[in-house]
Amino acid sequence: MSVAGSLPPSRQLTRSELAVDPVDAAKLLLGCVLEADDVRVRLTEVEAYRGGDDPASHCYRGRTARNEVMFGPAGHLYVYFVYGMHFCANVVSLTDGVPGAVLLRAGEVVAGVDVARSRRPTSRSDAELAKGPARLTGVLGLDRAHNGADLIDPSSPVRLLASDPLPPSTIRTGPRVGVAVAMDVPWRFWIDGSRTVSTYRRGGKAARQTRSPAPRLPR
Repeated sequence: MSVAGSLPPSRQLTRSELAVDPVDAAKLLLGCVLEADDVRVRLTEVEAYRGGDDPASHCYRGRTARNEVMFGPAGHLYVYFVYGMHFCANVVSLTDGVPGAVLLRAGEVVAGVDVARSRRPTSRSDAELAKGPARLTGVLGLDRAHNGADLIDPSSPVRLLASDPLPPSTIRTGPRVGVAVAMDVPWRFWIDGSRTVSTYRRGGKAARQTRSPAPRLPR
């Protein structure tokens, strides 16, 4: 695990590295760093979504004004607003015209901790600052204005920094969180042992009825 305040590798990922299947992109993104507004978050949990063959994807029913960014090119940020309260961020993958993206579910703040704390004052520990997709976008200050941001462009307000590949033994995989369809597809990936990984909640009608009436986590 990185130490909060340390500086991770500064090489930005390339478009060709991200122009791959979302499942492969998801594993590549683990350990990478998203940087925005003087805050850096090391990604510890992600979730892959395809397009027309993935009923849990925003692109399953085709192109819309909302999901346009998901159709590429790779390396752009897809940000959407959900439940009238949260922004979620995704890294677009695959090739131009073919939809696919990776939801950024959780991370560890490795720089700009004081700023992150000021944005998440209710967090009980630093491990909770970006523990979940809405918290992650919150500490980075991401909102609808960042939809379509080019993560590969050095002048972009949001940048994606590469890391050394993680040993396969440190990566865990399991069902996606909170989706009502294709809920058992094991396309959620996380770094084993990280305290920043969000709590798993199974989606679907039956599961929602057994939980608190609070909104389920967005996909």
